[in-house]
Amino acid sequence: MKKIIPVEEGDYYVTPEGYRCFTEQYHLKRGYCCESGCRHCPYGFDKNTLKKK
Repeated sequence: MKKIIPVEEGDYYVTPEGYRCFTEQYHLKRGYCCESGCRHCPYGFDKNTLKKK
């Protein structure tokens, strides 16, 4: 079961389109890569090759 990570200030920002975009800070707190090709992925996942760098 995945643990719930509380969202704090600096964990995301709202894009001009109105979406929440999680920052590197949030991804590091979460502690793993979801392999969704996140914009600020600190784990180096490339959604085009489906591999971590």
